[in-house]
Amino acid sequence: MAAAAAATAAAAASIRERQTVALKRMLNFNVPHIKNSTGEPVWKVLIYDRFGQDIISPLLSVKELRDMGITLHLLLHSDRDPIPDVPAVYFVMPTEENIDRMCQDLRNQLYESYYLNFISAISRSKLEDIANAALAASAVTQVAKVFDQYLNFITLEDDMFVLCNQNKELVSYRAINRPDITDTEMETVMDTIVDSLFCFFVTLGAVPIIRCSRGTAAEMVAVKLDKKLRENLRDARNSLFTGDTLGAGQFSFQRPLLVLVDRNIDLATPLHHTWTYQALVHDVLDFHLNRVNLEESSGVENSPAGARPKRKNKKSYDLTPVDKFWQKHKGSPFPEVAESVQQELESYRAQEDEVKRLKSIMGLEGEDEGAISMLSDNTAKLTSAVSSLPELLEKKRLIDLHTNVATAVLEHIKARKLDVYFEYEEKIMSKTTLDKSLLDIISDPDAGTPEDKMRLFLIYYISTQQAPSEADLEQYKKALTDAGCNLNPLQYIKQWKAFTKMASAPASYGSTTTKPMGLLSRVMNTGSQFVMEGVKNLVLKQQNLPVTRILDNLMEMKSNPETDDYRYFDPKMLRGNDSSVPRNKNPFQEAIVFVVGGGNYIEYQNLVDYIKGKQGKHILYGCSGLFNATQFIKQLSQLGQK
Repeated sequence: MAAAAAATAAAAASIRERQTVALKRMLNFNVPHIKNSTGEPVWKVLIYDRFGQDIISPLLSVKELRDMGITLHLLLHSDRDPIPDVPAVYFVMPTEENIDRMCQDLRNQLYESYYLNFISAISRSKLEDIANAALAASAVTQVAKVFDQYLNFITLEDDMFVLCNQNKELVSYRAINRPDITDTEMETVMDTIVDSLFCFFVTLGAVPIIRCSRGTAAEMVAVKLDKKLRENLRDARNSLFTGDTLGAGQFSFQRPLLVLVDRNIDLATPLHHTWTYQALVHDVLDFHLNRVNLEESSGVENSPAGARPKRKNKKSYDLTPVDKFWQKHKGSPFPEVAESVQQELESYRAQEDEVKRLKSIMGLEGEDEGAISMLSDNTAKLTSAVSSLPELLEKKRLIDLHTNVATAVLEHIKARKLDVYFEYEEKIMSKTTLDKSLLDIISDPDAGTPEDKMRLFLIYYISTQQAPSEADLEQYKKALTDAGCNLNPLQYIKQWKAFTKMASAPASYGSTTTKPMGLLSRVMNTGSQFVMEGVKNLVLKQQNLPVTRILDNLMEMKSNPETDDYRYFDPKMLRGNDSSVPRNKNPFQEAIVFVVGGGNYIEYQNLVDYIKGKQGKHILYGCSGLFNATQFIKQLSQLGQK
C-alpha cells in the first residue's frame, strides 16, 4: 500500500508538468514529444491569440519553443506575411473572430499546412464554418489536424493555477457580486468558470469529488461542473477521462477532492498587507503571469543643474521555477529574503575573487622558475574555475535580479510603513489587544497611502464582532476622508456585512501571529546593501486562514459547523443527489481548493505552509483570477458606488 501511495504521489505529476507535456505534444503536431531525439525538429510557426499566449508564456521560454522547432510565434490578429513552405500550429480560443481570421488565412494560403488547436472545445457549427472555408479555398488537404486541447487555464506554479488573465474582469469578485447582474449574465460567468475547471480536470486526468458551500456562486459552479463531468463520463466512447489520458497509476485508488469556496467567506485576506516575498511582490509591484515589471529610476545626482530628470528605464524579470533562489524564498518573510540575497552576494564575490586571483597568477609576473612550477598546479584550478563560469554568471544574474526586486519592495515597505500595517492587521485579525489606536494610524500622514489606510480600516470593520457605533464610524470616516480615502469600498462592505450577518458569524483568523524580533538593523550587518533600519523583523507563526481551515476540515473529514452542511457531489455516481450519495469516509490525499471570485498569493502561501506538515498529501490552489489588494479595493469601490 505504501508503495502504491508513493507511486500515486510520483504519478500525480504536478499540473504544471502535465500542462507543459500537453503543450509540447501539441507543438509536435499532436504526437508525444520525445526528449533526446537526435534529428532536427520540423521548423514551424506558432500562431496564438492572447489567451494562448498567456497559457504558454509561464510554461515555455522562447528557447524551449525554438528547441521544439518554433521559429516564429505570432499573434493571430497581427499582420502576418505568407510563409508558404512552412506548417503552422494554431493555438487559439474558438471565438467567432478567431475563426473568421483562420478562415481568412486559409483563403490567403498563408502556410503550407494548418494544425488547428483550440484551447477549449469548439462547437459543431464553428467546425463546419472552418470546413466550408477550407473547401472554398481548396485547402482541405492542407488542414492537417483539428484538435480540442482542453487547456483553458493558466498554470503559475506546480501547485497553483488561475483561470484567465486577459478577461479576468469577467469572472472577478465584482462581476459575480454586482447587484444589477441578470440571470443570463450570471450563467455566462458560471459557464466560463466551469469550462476552465473542466479543462483543468481533463489535463489532470481525474474526476474529483466536489464539495461546496450552499447558497453561493461556488454552489452554482459545483452544480454545473458536476453536470458537465457526468455528461462526459456517460458518453463512454468519447469520454475524456478514460484510457491513456489518465496515465499509469494516476489517482488509481483515490480521487482528488475539489473544494469550491466563495470569495465572500473571507474578504479580509485579499486586503491584508503581507510579509512574505512573493505576496509582497504581487502587492506592491507590477507582477503577473510570473513576470515582474520594474521602473528603474536612473537618478539625477550627477546631471548638470536644471537638467531634466532622466527617463525611467522599464525592466522586466521572469520569476520562474528554474530560479532556485525564488523557489526557496518566495514564501519567506521579507527580512529573511534580504539577508539571503546578501549572503548569496558574498559567496559569489568570494568565488569571483578566486577566479581573479588565478588570472593574475596566470598572467605570470616575471618569467622565473617559480612561476613556471606554479603554473602546473594552477592550471587545474583555473580549468575548474573556467568550467564553473557559466554557473557563476547565472548566479550573478539571479543575485542582481533579486537585489533589484527586493530593493524595489523595500522602498515600498519603508515609504509606506508596511511592516506597521502588517503587524497591526495581524493583531486585528487575531483579536489581540492593540497597542495603539486605529485612528492614530489613519491620521498619521507618514504612514502609508490613502489606500493602505482604507485596507486597514476595512479589515478592522470586517473582523470586529461588534460593529463600531454610528458616532465612532463617523469619526473614522472623517479621518479617512481627511487622509484622502475614497469611502465607496466601505459603503459596499457595510451592505455586505449587514447581509452576511444574517447568514453567518465573521470568519475567524486564529490567535496571535507575529512575534517582533527587535529591529532589523541588528540582523543586517553594516556591509549590507539593504538598509533596513526601522523596519521590524517580524517572524510569522503558522495560522490557518479561512480557506485553509475549510480545506483542512473537508480533506481530513473533520466535523465542524463551518463545513458540515457543504454539499457533496460525485460525478461518477449515476444518479447524483445530495442524500443518496455514499460518502467517502477516508481522508483525502489530494485536494484542489478553488476560490470563485478571485484569489491571492497570501492564501496560496498559507496553504503551502499548511501542507508542509502533512506527509504524502498534495494540494493545489486555484482561483478565477489573481487580484492584489489595489485591484480588489477598486472592485469594492465600484460595487459601493451609489
